[in-house]
Amino acid sequence: MSYFRRQVSPIDPKTPIDYKNIELLRKFVTERGKILPRRITGLTCKQQRDLTKAIKQARILAMLPFVNKEG
Repeated sequence: MSYFRRQVSPIDPKTPIDYKNIELLRKFVTERGKILPRRITGLTCKQQRDLTKAIKQARILAMLPFVNKEG
């Protein structure tokens, strides 16, 4: 009999996801600048929504690039 094993979120639930925390946001963006999906990041629904909003806000304020032009 197999049991569903709950996946633990990589971010502490008490840690606020803020657009000013660029180091945290870069962990969830690909080399091309795309936001990683929830099934890969392992975040909760609320954390993924907050992360997406923070990344988009950081892009608008030019803290993160929209597209990473390397190579």
